[in-house]
Amino acid sequence: LSGEQLKEEGNKHFQAGDIDKAIECYTKAIKVCQDKKVLAVIYRNRSACYLKKENYANAASDATKAIDVDAKDIKALYRRCQALEKLGKLDMAFKDVQRCATLEPKNKTFLETLRRLGAEIQSKLKTTFSTDSRVQNMFDILFDEESEKDKKEKAANNLIVLSREDAGAERIFQNNGVTLLLNMIETGKPEMILAAVRTLSGMCTGHKARVSHGACKMVGVDKMCSIMALDNEEIALAACNLFQCINDSLTGGDTREYGKEADLVMDPSKDLKTILLSLLEMVASKKVSGHGRDQALNLLSKNVPRKEKKEQDHSKTLFTIDHGLKKILKVCGQVPELPDQLPLTENTQLIASVLLNKLYDDLKCDPERNNFRDICDEYIKYVHETFNMDKTIHAINCISGLLQGPFDVGNALVGRQGIMEMMVALCGSEREVDQMVAVEALIHASSKMSRASFIITNGVSLLKDIYKQTKNEKIKIRALVGLCKLGSAGGDDYSLRQFAEGSTEKLAKQCRKWLCNPQIDTKTRKWAIEGLAYLTNDADVKDDFVEDEPAMQAMFELAKSRDKTILYAVACILVNCTNSYEKKEILPELVQLAKFSKQHVPEQHPKDKKDFVEKRVKRLLKAGVTSALAVMVKADNTILTDQTKEMLARVFLALSEDPRDRGTIVAQGGGKALIPLALEGTEAGKVKASHVIAKIAAISNPEIAFPGERVYEVIRPLVNLLHTDRDGMQNYEALRGLTNLAGFSEKLRVKIVKEKALPEIENYMFEENDQIRLAATECMCNLVTCKEVQDRYLEDGNDKLKLLVLLCGEDDDKLQIAAAGALAMITAAQKKLCTKMTLVTSQWLEILQRLCLHTNAQVQHRGLVIVYNMLNSDNSDLAKKLIESELLEILSVVGKAEDNPKRQEAIDAARTCLVKAMDLGLIKPFTSPS
Repeated sequence: LSGEQLKEEGNKHFQAGDIDKAIECYTKAIKVCQDKKVLAVIYRNRSACYLKKENYANAASDATKAIDVDAKDIKALYRRCQALEKLGKLDMAFKDVQRCATLEPKNKTFLETLRRLGAEIQSKLKTTFSTDSRVQNMFDILFDEESEKDKKEKAANNLIVLSREDAGAERIFQNNGVTLLLNMIETGKPEMILAAVRTLSGMCTGHKARVSHGACKMVGVDKMCSIMALDNEEIALAACNLFQCINDSLTGGDTREYGKEADLVMDPSKDLKTILLSLLEMVASKKVSGHGRDQALNLLSKNVPRKEKKEQDHSKTLFTIDHGLKKILKVCGQVPELPDQLPLTENTQLIASVLLNKLYDDLKCDPERNNFRDICDEYIKYVHETFNMDKTIHAINCISGLLQGPFDVGNALVGRQGIMEMMVALCGSEREVDQMVAVEALIHASSKMSRASFIITNGVSLLKDIYKQTKNEKIKIRALVGLCKLGSAGGDDYSLRQFAEGSTEKLAKQCRKWLCNPQIDTKTRKWAIEGLAYLTNDADVKDDFVEDEPAMQAMFELAKSRDKTILYAVACILVNCTNSYEKKEILPELVQLAKFSKQHVPEQHPKDKKDFVEKRVKRLLKAGVTSALAVMVKADNTILTDQTKEMLARVFLALSEDPRDRGTIVAQGGGKALIPLALEGTEAGKVKASHVIAKIAAISNPEIAFPGERVYEVIRPLVNLLHTDRDGMQNYEALRGLTNLAGFSEKLRVKIVKEKALPEIENYMFEENDQIRLAATECMCNLVTCKEVQDRYLEDGNDKLKLLVLLCGEDDDKLQIAAAGALAMITAAQKKLCTKMTLVTSQWLEILQRLCLHTNAQVQHRGLVIVYNMLNSDNSDLAKKLIESELLEILSVVGKAEDNPKRQEAIDAARTCLVKAMDLGLIKPFTSPS
C-alpha cells in the first residue's frame, strides 16, 4: 500500500475510535511516504492520536514535524499547544496558540485558550516571584538583630517547610541559599544552626545535584562533621539526619531524570568515601561531644553493613574494619570514672558494641573473621602490655564491649593467657573503679550459658568472694548480678534451679530494694534491673515483682530516662512476667518417653499457669506499663535492636489478650507505639505487633487509636497478616480490623485497595472456617462502595459476583447480612451488575426469594433493596421477569403488612418496589369497584 492509502486507512480507524490501529497505519505510512506535504499531514494526524492516548511528548514531537514543513499549519500548531500545556510548558503553549489566533482572529476556541493560558502564566509567575521574595524575606528576618524571637522562629520554620517541597528547595538553592545558610551556622546560635541544618536536609532529600554541589562542595563534609560534633543533642541529631539524606541521595534513593543537570553530578563514590572516613575520624576524636559520637556511630551502623545478605558487595564493612575498628574499640574501652577520657553519653559504649556486632555479622568467610579477631587481639595486647593499671582497665572494658557485641570474639579473648589473671588482679585492687570494671566484664562474659563454661569455673568463686568482702554498694550490686546471671541459667525450667530453695527470691528482694533506693546512682540501679532480668525466669520472683508497685514504677521511670542501655533488660523482665517468650510445645508422649529413658524433662512452675499470668498482666497494666513501652519504642534505632523490638511486640501481644484491656493500651499511647514495631524488626516481631494492631483496630475508633495520618500506616501491617502463612487467628483479626477501617472513610478504603488487599480478602471469602469467611465477607461489604472494587465485579471471567450471590443463600444469618449488604450496595452503584447477577448462577431467583422471606428483618431488608435495584436497572425484561415470578406475591404480603418498628425498613422497601413496578407499568394500582 502507498503512503496515501495507508493514511486514508488510518483516518477510517481514527473515526471509528480505534486509535491504536490508526497509529499503526500512520506509522507505516510515514515509513513509505515520499511526498513532504502528505508526510506533514500524516504526522499531524498521528499527533491527534497521541493526544487521545495522553502521550503528550510524542504528540508535541509529531506536531513539530508537521509545522517544520508548513509554519502556518493551524491544526498542528493547536495540537502542539494542547500537548505542551499538558507537559507543563505553558509559555511555549502560549506562543503556539498566539500564532493560531493571529491566523484565525475570530476563532473562539483559540481566543479562550489564549486567555486561559495567559492567566495561568501570570499566576505561576506571581507564585514564583512571591516564593523568591518569601525566601529572601525569611533570611532578612533571621539575620536582623532587631527581629523579635517569635518572628525569627516562624521564619526558620517556614524556611524548613519550604525546603521540603521541591519547588521551594530549588528557589532557596537558586537564590544563594546555601551561602546564607552557612552564614546562619556561623552565628553560633543553636536555634539558627538547627534551622539551617534542617533546611539543608530538606534541600538534599532525593536530589543528587543539590547534594553534590550544595552540601558536599559548598558546605563541605568537614563543616557538617563539626556541626554534628557540637555538644547539643538536637543539633547532633539534625546533622545526623542531614548525612542520612545525603547518603540516601548519593546511593541511588534518587530516581529523577536530570537532563542537562546530569553533568553536574560527579561520581558519588568519592563523596561517600570522604563521608565514611570523616565519620570514622569523629569516632575517636576528643573534639567530638558524646552526642556527636553517638550519631557518628549510628550513621555507621545504619549505612555500612549490607541491608540484605543477598547483596554481594560488603566492601564498606571491610574498609571500616581496616580504617576504624581500633577507633571503635577505643570507644568501648573508655572508663568515664578515669581522667582524660573521650566525651561520652550514657549510651555511647552500647552503640559501639552494637556496631561491632553488625560489622562482624556482615563478614562472609573465615579469613575475614580471623582478621577481625586478630585486630581485636592485637589492640588488647598492645594496651595490656603498657603495664599501666589504667590501660589494663581499658583493655578489660574493651573486652566487655566485645562481649556485648560479637560475643564469640570477646569470649575467645577472655580465654587468652593472662586475661583472667588481669581480672583477678583487678578484683583484688583497692580502687573501686578497678573492681567495678572487672566485675562488669565477668557479668558480660557469663551471658551465654553454654558458651561461658570458662567463666563459670573461674568466675563464680571470684564473684562470691567480692560479694561477701566488699562494703561498697556499687560493687556489691554488680557482683550479685553476676551471681544472678550464672544462677538463672536453667531458664523457666523449675527442675533446673541453680540455687537452693528460696535463695533466688532473696536475691530478687535485694535487687528490688536497690532499684527503689533513690540514694543510689542511676548507673548502679540499672544493674539491679539487669539482675532481675535473669531472676524473673523464676515464677516466684515474677509474682513477687508485680506485687511490688514501687519497684515496677522505679523500673518504668528508669526505662523512660535518657540512659537507654537498660531497654533490653527491661524488655526481658516484661517478657518473663507476661510469659510471652517462645514456648516449646511439650508432647505428653515425649515426656513419657523421656522419663522412661531417664532423660531430663522440663517442668512448669505452678505459678506459670494461665490464671497467674493473667493476674500479672493486669497488675502491669494498672502500674502503667504501656506508657513505659511507648517511650521505649522511641529510642534510638541502634540501641533498640531488632531483638528488643521483638520482645516489646511479644509483651504488647500478651497485654492485649483481654479485649477489655485494649482501651487502656490505646489511652496510654500504645496504638502509636505499635506502628514502628510492625514495620521494622524481625519477622516474628513484626507479625506479633501487627496482630496487636489488628486486635485494637477491630474494636476501637481508628481515629482515636491511631490519630492523624498514622491511621493510614496501620493498613500495611494488617494486610501482611492476610498471607496464607499466617495462622487463622491472625487472618481473622486482621480481617476484622480492616472491616472497621473500611467502614470509616473512603480515603481508608482506597488505601486498603492500594495495598493490594483485595485478592487476599476474596480468597478468604472461599474459606472453610465459618468465622474467617464471615469476617472476609463483612470486610468486602464495607469495601464495595469503592470504585475499584466495583470494577473488579464488573470484569468478565471471574466468579466474584457468583460467590457473593451464593453466600446470600447460606444458612448463617450474619453471613447473609454481610453478603446481601454487599450485593445491595454494589447493584445500586452499578446497574449492569443487576443483569450480570442473573447470569452467574441459575439459583439467583430462589436465593433472592429466600432473602425477601427471611425471618431476620436485616436480611429481609437487604433482599428487598436488591429487588428494588433490579427493578430500577433499566432492564425491562429483568423487571418483567421479577414481577411475573412469586416475588410479586412476596412484595405484596410484606408491603401490605401493618407498620411495625422492628420490621419497618423491610416493609418500606417492599412498598417502594411495588411503587416502582407501577411506574414501570408492570402492575396496575388496585381500585375498588364503583
